Amino acid sequence: MRVLVVEDEAFLAEMIADGLRRDALAVDVAADGLEALRKLQLGEYDVLVLDRDLPGLHGDEVCRQVVRQRLLTRVLMLTASGTVRDRVDGLGLGADDYLTKPFAYDELLARVLALGRRVRPALPPVIERGGIVLDTARRQVSRDGRRLALSRKEFAVLETLMRADGAVVGHDDLIEQVWEEDTSYRTNAVRVTLSKLRTKMGEPQVVRTVPGEGYRIADVGVDR
Repeated sequence: MRVLVVEDEAFLAEMIADGLRRDALAVDVAADGLEALRKLQLGEYDVLVLDRDLPGLHGDEVCRQVVRQRLLTRVLMLTASGTVRDRVDGLGLGADDYLTKPFAYDELLARVLALGRRVRPALPPVIERGGIVLDTARRQVSRDGRRLALSRKEFAVLETLMRADGAVVGHDDLIEQVWEEDTSYRTNAVRVTLSKLRTKMGEPQVVRTVPGEGYRIADVGVDR
């Protein structure tokens, strides 16, 4: 899942971004409304965590542009004002959810994940394929009953492949879903992450490379 955090308070922005990254989400950050629009137009984001009171371009206008441009991004609006009128106004602009500062990180995460599920086809919180059980809520993975200790990127790659339900996920699509916008290291990172993931998954291999196309999860013993 890709998330764009738009917050002009640098400390808060990085706190949110670091937390979401620890929970295996790909996160980019923008410090003002104009930068947010540029990023939204260049990349596809599942969820936009949007501070309402932004410099450059107000958060309300950013939200309006998301609606006008018919972006698939779901909007979680943040604000220091928690009055009913403000919540109604924010939702009326097209925001999908509204969270008042200060907030608990666990609640923010739960709301982001819930909005992300509304962007993608509905899937149960526990996904099973090829002997792999991936619990998206608890961020746990096991294979044939053996718990796997995956890094957040390894988990995100596996989740992306599992959600594809056996279909091929292209190299660029995998990068878009899992890695942040810094392109200087991502190509090599895919190879390294997949290598480590395959090692941890053990034999027989279920993460298959489809030459010239990408990667897929195969049912061991069924799909050769």
